[in-house]
Amino acid sequence: MNFYPFLLQALPEVQLDSLEVAQEPQNIVSIIFSSGPLGIIISVALFLLSIYAMYIFIERYMSITKAGKIDQSFMANIRKSVQNGNIESAKALCSNTDTPVARMIEKGLARIGKPMNDINAAIDNIGNIELIKLEKNLSTLATISGAAPMIGFFGTVTGMISAFREMSLSENITPDVLAGGIYQALLTTAFGLFVGIISFVGYNYLVAAVEKVIFQMEARSSEFMDLLQEPA
Repeated sequence: MNFYPFLLQALPEVQLDSLEVAQEPQNIVSIIFSSGPLGIIISVALFLLSIYAMYIFIERYMSITKAGKIDQSFMANIRKSVQNGNIESAKALCSNTDTPVARMIEKGLARIGKPMNDINAAIDNIGNIELIKLEKNLSTLATISGAAPMIGFFGTVTGMISAFREMSLSENITPDVLAGGIYQALLTTAFGLFVGIISFVGYNYLVAAVEKVIFQMEARSSEFMDLLQEPA
């Protein structure tokens, strides 16, 4: 027996209308545009920050990964050339290898014949320059990871201010009166936290990757200095 017609008669008309409204689909774009002008501005700002953070992460990831790739035979070939007295061959090998380690070793090769302290200082200077290159824009990514949630919280505060203002000015308080401010408060908070979390995770991942490259640089420079101090 079909009870659906009886169910329709039993439900009040207001409830049927509310069910129809509840079934209307909502997407993220419509929710953003329902949050008011300030909510739209904050959402767009957070979206642009997320794009910039993603660009920094991808660009730095590719650069750091490239810097960390070292041919296992590189130092062996350098050692062989230096021991044979073929310094120019070792310099050519460094010039053809686009890594921080190769540039540090090349500077050390150029200082051969000078005191060991001078060679070590020259290698350290190049190492510091390479470190600055590796850490490029990492501070910006860290700033985004901290600023994005704060921008989201700013949207939350302004959204709640807007909602309470509408409550004070409206004689008949309905959900539509509060919807704009509440949308802004919740949406900007969620968006800001999302951008902040992604940026924070990306920043820490890149910092760990840079530390691995630094360890390789220190290990290879120490190996080179030991090579120069070996007896002929």
